[in-house]
Amino acid sequence: MKKMIMATVAGAVLVLAAGCGEKQPYIVYKKGEYQGKPDTRPWDNDQFKGDRTAWEKAVKARNAGQNEYARATN
Repeated sequence: MKKMIMATVAGAVLVLAAGCGEKQPYIVYKKGEYQGKPDTRPWDNDQFKGDRTAWEKAVKARNAGQNEYARATN
């Protein structure tokens, strides 16, 4: 019984000690320059081929399909 209690206490100490470490934050800026992945516009892809108006029409059509008030009247 005493060995089991000691093992439990030792396990608890190890678990608590594991959470005490300090991790370095992921640095995305270095010397004033962004180091992450460059962002692209949502319409710059194979589907829309850079056509912003086609992308906007597709988004509006998708949003209209999700409008429960408009769908209920049809």
